[in-house]
Amino acid sequence: MEPTKILLSEQEIPTCWYNVLPDLPEPLPPLLHPQTKEPTRLPPPLFPRALDEQEFSQERTIDIPDEIMAIYKLWRPTPLIRAYRLEKALDTPARIYYKYEGVSPAGSHKLNTAVAQAYYNKKEGYKRLATETGAGQWGSALAMGCRFFDLECKVYMVKVSYYQKPYRRVLMETWGASVTPSPSQETQSGRAILSQDPESSGSLGIAISEAVEDAATHDDTMYSLGSVLNHVLLHQTVVGQEAKKQLEKVDAYPDIIVGCIGGGSNFAGVFLPFIPDKLSTKRDLRIICVEPEACPSLTKGPYTWDYGDVAGLAPIVKMYTLGHTFVPPKIHAGGLRYHGMAPIICHLYKLGIVEAKAVHQNPVFESAVLFARTEGIPPAPEPAHAVKVAIDEALACKESGEKKTILLALSGHGHFDLQAYDEYLAGRLEDYEYPREMVERALADLPRVE
Repeated sequence: MEPTKILLSEQEIPTCWYNVLPDLPEPLPPLLHPQTKEPTRLPPPLFPRALDEQEFSQERTIDIPDEIMAIYKLWRPTPLIRAYRLEKALDTPARIYYKYEGVSPAGSHKLNTAVAQAYYNKKEGYKRLATETGAGQWGSALAMGCRFFDLECKVYMVKVSYYQKPYRRVLMETWGASVTPSPSQETQSGRAILSQDPESSGSLGIAISEAVEDAATHDDTMYSLGSVLNHVLLHQTVVGQEAKKQLEKVDAYPDIIVGCIGGGSNFAGVFLPFIPDKLSTKRDLRIICVEPEACPSLTKGPYTWDYGDVAGLAPIVKMYTLGHTFVPPKIHAGGLRYHGMAPIICHLYKLGIVEAKAVHQNPVFESAVLFARTEGIPPAPEPAHAVKVAIDEALACKESGEKKTILLALSGHGHFDLQAYDEYLAGRLEDYEYPREMVERALADLPRVE
């Protein structure tokens, strides 16, 4: 019997990030300047030079600096775990493995890029970072990354999550961050939203606008993003590279890889290192992206040009989108409430290399509770979406008798999300239908691109 935990040594932590851009069968569409709508690199003053270079790099690998590796070793390598008890409960012949990023000090995968972004900003002389956060996992991670490199951290937290998840705020403040519910009165874009809707519950698009404006109006401040852009996905590929090594130790290779998508960094970090295999050897590998029915950008949004934020300060991106002014329902998976999706994931989906499914939050939490009761880990609401689909695929194997190998991206724990579990267990959790009318109104505001 193979071990339950498949571990690596510190010496086996990847020493470089994998960049998928040179391996794509077709190049990504360019970013467009938010004012001129002409092809552009990331407009200043958003990111330091090193991250701009990583965003557009055609180098297949990028070395991880020693200073970042030293911090990674606080929690990396993370375990790959065989879900024996879940397999038994499902009575499935499938082998289920989950790559567990919840062992990081911040409780999720987000720290992999937060440390890197803080390092590069510090190296180029900046004193302060401004960012947004949905469920609070990214804000927590950046607060910790900034603390390691002695940077100030300002977080605009989506208002509904600010009040749903108060202990995420406390965690950020413990690491020294200043946290503001968004939309706020602190920025012009926030005040504009509140003037139209004083009771606005906020969205990631609104919080991004506030953080971008904050960075643009302070000379010592840069903006930091926890998902969507290429350099963020790049930093997360340490996860997938480790998973490949760990599976090799037990002579396994996935037939199916499952993960949740909001902006896309968690799941892309797991599956991107497998893309060369899928493209070059034509492996029959299924990559399933899972999103909420309440915010189904990949499964129901058009593939078109849209702003990355509500105020139109960020670059225009070719992506599957529900419209940058769309404010999704108040689901508990706050990190999956972004109106768009990472351009790399959108591109791969358009090319038919990955697939996507949307699920409701009640069956998601049903699966999360089963996972907690068998494997002992209550998943965060975001990766619980992937747990649901992984279970569905394992049950399909039970029906067919196929002994498939399933790799699940378990990006973080749900210890700060117990209010959502409480509402599910009490029968108060609501399933939101796809808000078609709201999306249609938001799509009417798409930028006009020739």
